[in-house]
Amino acid sequence: MQRPAPSLPDTIAAVATAPGRGGIGVVRVSGAALGNLARALTGRDPEPRHAGFVRFLDGAGAPLDEGILLYFPAPRSFTGEDVIELQGHGGPVVLQLLLARCLELGARLAEPGEFSRRAFLNGKMDLAQAEAVADLIDAATVAAARSAVRSLAGAFSEETARLRDALIDLRMLVEATLDFPDEDVELLENARALERLQGIRAQLEAVLDRARQGALLRSGMNVVLVGQPNVGKSSLLNCLAGDERAIVTEFAGTTRDALRETIQVEGIPIHVIDTAGLRDTVDPVEKLGVQRTWREIGRADVVLRLVDARGGVQAEDEAIDAALPPGLERIVVRNKIDLCDAPAQRREEAGQVTLELSAHTGAGVDLLRRELLRVAGWHAHGEDVVLARERHLIALRAALAHVDAARAQYGALELFAEELRSAQERLGEITGEFTSDDLLGVIFSRFCIGK
Repeated sequence: MQRPAPSLPDTIAAVATAPGRGGIGVVRVSGAALGNLARALTGRDPEPRHAGFVRFLDGAGAPLDEGILLYFPAPRSFTGEDVIELQGHGGPVVLQLLLARCLELGARLAEPGEFSRRAFLNGKMDLAQAEAVADLIDAATVAAARSAVRSLAGAFSEETARLRDALIDLRMLVEATLDFPDEDVELLENARALERLQGIRAQLEAVLDRARQGALLRSGMNVVLVGQPNVGKSSLLNCLAGDERAIVTEFAGTTRDALRETIQVEGIPIHVIDTAGLRDTVDPVEKLGVQRTWREIGRADVVLRLVDARGGVQAEDEAIDAALPPGLERIVVRNKIDLCDAPAQRREEAGQVTLELSAHTGAGVDLLRRELLRVAGWHAHGEDVVLARERHLIALRAALAHVDAARAQYGALELFAEELRSAQERLGEITGEFTSDDLLGVIFSRFCIGK
């Protein structure tokens, strides 16, 4: 695997546990020949891969804390370098004292994601696995966490590698036939080149489909509740959340600010934003709330435009609809059907979906959940969903496009082979086989410090 050459391993250190108080806190150190640092910190030689109880000492030999020291000599460590973990008491002051002592002994403060970046550069994991570390930490649902664990174990990387190897085998066949220009088509047909290419395309399309689903698990979908005051936006938020998260009164204009709540629908995080009712107002606080409503609409993946089922769509509702950004997915929700004795149902006319429901009784709310899944493009998968990032989707789409271009160039073997090579390289970007230093900087800068 071709990775950027690592620089000389200076020593880095960081607090590896979350901020705040806890029973245990960890300071992690990585670098070259850390035996001397461990000896200066504890007054004794560290024993490799042995949990030893020690006192952590300051420069004068006075104790800073006591706890466990773990020493992992290179290359059998997370980063592939010497790694020391200092497990002490989880108070922020104590941990900062331990970190400061490590810095006194020659370490520098680690940058965000620098431990994982060193693990990648030293061949301990590929780029997709390194990203899975951050995804596992950030997972908002059980399904997302399980998908991240599979990627960390190498499932996504192995599947990408199989596709890449299949492209390489086909490239070797095509380039070998270039030596026999009079028999090239016959040789390819005998080797079932087009059939093999179609098989690669089908596998690639399947991976891309599961990656799209995984992207939903990872980032979820922003759903903004929009409408006139007192149409039941806050009631619908409470119904979806299963709790009284928003204040509900009979007075219009109760909601003054955007209120966010994340729910799960089949493992997908749905970020529901309740907003101030849209109307002209002289109240300065309510006016500010209306401005924030429009700001949230600008970030929405889908808008639920609520109306009162008793009155139907009014001129004010049509004005709101006309002001929404063109192309923004919207679902009309006729709420309060319990007050007009109407049935819960889904209707679609000219591509516009309308749901009739009651946020008060819950009737029809399952229709809304299913509609949100439809808009998101979700369909049921097993345990093989790929927790993909946007760059993975871009690489997979580009590889698929090159495979399609190769099919179109079947009669021109040089171009056919070139498209296969391009598809192979785009797949290699996923695991970091072909990755620029600039991209690595962007990826790892989004990790937390200490990881």
